Amino acid sequence: MSTSKSNGQYEVLSPWSEVDTVPLRGITPRLTTLTGKKIGLAFNFKTAARPVLSVVERKLKERFPTCETSWFNILSRNEKSPSEMKIGEAEFAEWIKGLDAVVTAVGD
Repeated sequence: MSTSKSNGQYEVLSPWSEVDTVPLRGITPRLTTLTGKKIGLAFNFKTAARPVLSVVERKLKERFPTCETSWFNILSRNEKSPSEMKIGEAEFAEWIKGLDAVVTAVGD
């Protein structure tokens, strides 16, 4: 940002760089029921994520006994560099194909 003391004007720059050319699309409509649906349960490496989704899974099956669940570990620690996270994109794309909905948990 630059200023001009003589006339009190400011030059304002946009913090955005290049604009994403992919058109926006709305969210997928909500399911009217979970009866007979396949629900994905996606969790990360944090300690509480999987137990949280275990409770969600139990509650889902209590309310919708015919729903199915499928688990996926979204993020895993890189053993060579524990601070780096990675996702198996091909595995995730394959996993998500047959799902009707996904519930995620982070575990913080």
